[in-house]
Amino acid sequence: MRRFGNHARWSGARRGNAMVEFALSFGFLFSVFAGVFQFGYVYFLYNQLENAVRGGARYASLRAYDSATATPSDGFAAAVKNVVVYGNPVGTGAAIAPGLTPEKVSIAVVMERNVPRKVTLSIVNYRLDAVVTSFTLNGKPKVSFPYMGRFAPPGA
Repeated sequence: MRRFGNHARWSGARRGNAMVEFALSFGFLFSVFAGVFQFGYVYFLYNQLENAVRGGARYASLRAYDSATATPSDGFAAAVKNVVVYGNPVGTGAAIAPGLTPEKVSIAVVMERNVPRKVTLSIVNYRLDAVVTSFTLNGKPKVSFPYMGRFAPPGA
């Protein structure tokens, strides 16, 4: 069997060359893939939080408001916060995002002539742990809805 040229002698060197090229480019490729994964994960969690806050604000804008001041009653606040965190007013099940608790949900009610006009919900002091780093969301996401529910102040 006759061999042409130095093909047999150089084929092993080419395989080694490919391994060296891969080893040199692996650090760059890994950092790019990790960055894409982290961005996607953070975007996914932020979208989950935004949808939860929107659902909670909508729920709060339609629920009977039973306080005569801009400070919601404990029952109203607990139900709204549970809708944001758990997806239901009772507060059962798992939180929609890791580490999200009712204490991290802020409710602000704007009163006009002693009647609620707008309900604003936001996430405060929520630490979003990503793969490489972490972010603290303070006041974001934030959603406002005009109040459309029944106003039932105490004593009325």
